[in-house]
Amino acid sequence: MNASTTARAADTAADTAAVTAVLDRLTAAWNAGDGAAYGAEFTADATYITYVGTLYVGGTEIGSAHQALFESFLKDTRLASEIVGIRFTGPDTALVVTRGDVHKGRPGKLGKIQTYTLVRRAGGDWKIAAFQNTKHKALMEAISFKAQPATKPAA
Repeated sequence: MNASTTARAADTAADTAAVTAVLDRLTAAWNAGDGAAYGAEFTADATYITYVGTLYVGGTEIGSAHQALFESFLKDTRLASEIVGIRFTGPDTALVVTRGDVHKGRPGKLGKIQTYTLVRRAGGDWKIAAFQNTKHKALMEAISFKAQPATKPAA
């Protein structure tokens, strides 16, 4: 391995750790019921699409909407997630796919799939610029694959 390859690998490892830290802070903010801290992990112009199709724009709006949710039907919930993959599409952009869900008590099946787009800002910190949450509909997926097997993904 040459010096350039070693440096790129170290940069990628550091960026992966930084991106993972953003998602860890996001989870901690959710678990604390802290909408402001939740929204702080997003850019000022971030887009956030819920699994029911609601669109929020900007970290401030995302945070205040979540605070209202944390004070009502999402009170005392916890966020569970696992990273499926992190892909850097450029030096300052990362795409992250996760499986996750919200729960009270013990976590159940992770029934949602999320896509995060993170960007490195001028100061070097990473923030979420876009988020899409999709509810996994296993029955509809199975019917679709049965009707057209060629649509079934390899993964």
